[in-house]
Amino acid sequence: MPTTSGAKKSKPMTRKNLQHFEKRLLEERARVLKELGHYDDVFGATPQSADGDLSSYSFHMADQGTDAMEREKAFLFASQEGRFLWHIDQALRRLYKTPELFGKCHGCGEEIAFDRLDALPHARYCIACKQREEDGKK
Repeated sequence: MPTTSGAKKSKPMTRKNLQHFEKRLLEERARVLKELGHYDDVFGATPQSADGDLSSYSFHMADQGTDAMEREKAFLFASQEGRFLWHIDQALRRLYKTPELFGKCHGCGEEIAFDRLDALPHARYCIACKQREEDGKK
């Protein structure tokens, strides 16, 4: 019997698959935390220490502008990583609280394809539902 999403129905999530996705989520979480730690170093650096110059003389205006741009860029990347960490934590909560529902699409209730979850272990939607969501945003 075909599913509403047009994809073939996949097998229910096995204990081995749940362990695999838990490991993937924890690895991604550790990577993001490490990356956020890098940004913490960037934000904590003073202008003098960032340049390697320990004198208290001010930078040239162009240097100050470049430093401000780099800090802003680092802030934007850190914000993205922070949002990604939130999605990973939400996926881990779903996995631990309701493992029988982990890997099921929040839109149609069908199983999310293993390959999609392997690539994006925090995914909440199957490809078809995610596509509909993105098409609706345009």
